[in-house]
Amino acid sequence: MIKNADAIFKLITQGVYVISVNNGQQQNAFTAAWVMQVSFDPLLICFSINPEHHSYKMLQDGGVCCISVLDNKQKLAADHFGHSTNDKMSGYQWLQTKTGAPALTNALAYFDCQVDHFSEAGDHKIVVCKVVDAAILNQGQPMLYSDTGDMDDSSKLYSE
Repeated sequence: MIKNADAIFKLITQGVYVISVNNGQQQNAFTAAWVMQVSFDPLLICFSINPEHHSYKMLQDGGVCCISVLDNKQKLAADHFGHSTNDKMSGYQWLQTKTGAPALTNALAYFDCQVDHFSEAGDHKIVVCKVVDAAILNQGQPMLYSDTGDMDDSSKLYSE
């Protein structure tokens, strides 16, 4: 086992994002930190999602998502979308995107995506997406996962 895994893994530089999904009937959003670009041609981006989450089924059914890049002052939004509630989308302003998966209006930027494929990854699934549109919405500094402390209770998930 790795001692201090939580602290060590937080040294991997990663941002914090809100990923919204739309299955044609409903929308939902969740907080994610495991996001990265994986290809220039075609332009692909990927993220990791727990397949037990409600948004995963919606993502499979709808095949679209939007990745909103959070500002380092948006910890309340990161915390909000990181928890299950009945109506996560209300109380926030959303921009309609080409795919129909909404972008968080006060985010720094967004990547509007169509799902390309899913891959197994331990207790998560990797979702590889083709970026169909993207834009900078606001100025600021992106939120880093290491700055969120143990907001997601991830320290409890590492085996000691």
